Amino acid sequence: MASNNGKDKSLESWIWDAACSIRGAKDAPKYKDYILPLIFTKRLCDVFDDELNRIAAEVGSRKKAFQLAKADHKLVRFYLPLVPDDPEQPVWSIIRKLSDKIGEGVTTHMRAIARENPLLQGIIDRVDFNATTHGQRDLDDDRLSNLIEAISTKRLGLDDVEADIIGKSYEYLIRKFAEGGGQSAGEFYTPPEVGTIMSRVLQPEPGMEIYDPTCGSGGLLIKCEIAMEEAAKGKKRTVAPLKLYGQETIAETWAMANMNMIIHDMEGQIEIGDTFKNPKFRSKGKLRTFDRVVANPMWNQDWFTEADYDNDELDRFPAGAGFPGKSSADWGWVQHMHASLNGKGRAAVVLDTGAVSRGSGNAGTNKEKTVRQWFVDHDLIESVLYLPENLFYNTTAPGIVLFLNKAKPKARLGKVFLVNASQVFAKGDPKNFIPDEGIQRLADTLIGWKEEEKLSRIVDHAELKKNDYNISPSRYIHTSDAETYRPIAEIVAELKAIEAEARETDKALKEILEKIG
Repeated sequence: MASNNGKDKSLESWIWDAACSIRGAKDAPKYKDYILPLIFTKRLCDVFDDELNRIAAEVGSRKKAFQLAKADHKLVRFYLPLVPDDPEQPVWSIIRKLSDKIGEGVTTHMRAIARENPLLQGIIDRVDFNATTHGQRDLDDDRLSNLIEAISTKRLGLDDVEADIIGKSYEYLIRKFAEGGGQSAGEFYTPPEVGTIMSRVLQPEPGMEIYDPTCGSGGLLIKCEIAMEEAAKGKKRTVAPLKLYGQETIAETWAMANMNMIIHDMEGQIEIGDTFKNPKFRSKGKLRTFDRVVANPMWNQDWFTEADYDNDELDRFPAGAGFPGKSSADWGWVQHMHASLNGKGRAAVVLDTGAVSRGSGNAGTNKEKTVRQWFVDHDLIESVLYLPENLFYNTTAPGIVLFLNKAKPKARLGKVFLVNASQVFAKGDPKNFIPDEGIQRLADTLIGWKEEEKLSRIVDHAELKKNDYNISPSRYIHTSDAETYRPIAEIVAELKAIEAEARETDKALKEILEKIG
């Protein structure tokens, strides 16, 4: 079947139209937990059909192919217990032809698929298409029927669409959901251009182990595999794939990451749970270590206490660094990532802009600055990329990418490379974006440590120390001739951190005074 099935509409347009078939574009993001598993199941059905046709070509009929696949599941990647009355009919027709109790029927079929495939358990069987709230169906049968019919208009088999094409389309759908997701968007989505820059700069090599402790929908891990394959110069699957590992705390997002991996035709181990309090990847009582670590943790998390750091049994928070303060766990996440790297490991982490400057220039001590100083003094920071404003879906703040390297080349010791990319963007709706040429420019600049006026500078540790360990590129690189001003969001975040620290100090002082009467 030709790959332009579905009335020549692009896969992206088709997939978004299917999502909008429920209640229109505005409400589509609310239903992502229904839409993503259905499109994923359509892909499974169509690929299963292709595999059955391959077997049928050898044994003479689809009826025999169904019987063989049922007897030996190893003949197919995923065995689907969906057998139409007419074996010549597509497997998806079982779902498409549901006319009564549709929500109940879809749920039953998905749970049956999961029972036959341990890899899919908890991924496609966690959604109840028949769920109600206060006696009202969350997604009534009429709208569910519309969605199924919209999804049915395009075939997603092996001969129709390659894994990377449907993978890109799936990512597109996740991005569209992020646009309407408000504050929750950052929990599962990192702008693709940021992920592409991170993965290219980390230069993952065939067979490496890559880890994301806050993996969301899995986009950063997938970007690393794509970067490795692109660097293999067309060799594609002739090189060993990366070994991908992730952990995610939100169950629906964990399921999304697993579907995203499979639909990209990649295999990864995605665990569920709170990485900060209970990291799942361990070895001999210690943290398991990896070749590369990528992450975009939620910024400025304030629900971890000093006890969470002091009680850690995994040596993640070394003496001299440790607790970065109650108001922001940004540097706590950096410490977790550092502890997850092997001796030659490298990492890239997206953080709030204030993480690289808060506390510098203030009288007295600042916990966050103390952790930052520890990383500079131990020569673990290779570079810092200051991003443009309004890229992220849950904030207009610019954000930075911090690159760590546990084995910096000799020529780079005692130095940090800073890049101010605040002007490298194009206006978009609803968000700005970094165009392809900008992505390549920034990746090349960071890989080669290329100094360029108003963009990048190599700064030695003595200068960083002189500036009280402020490692924000905007402090050292002015992008215009006029006097430059720090973004308001960065200043407000810094003031909040200072106020929180002052409250902590006042509280501690009050407790001491009460004890001494």
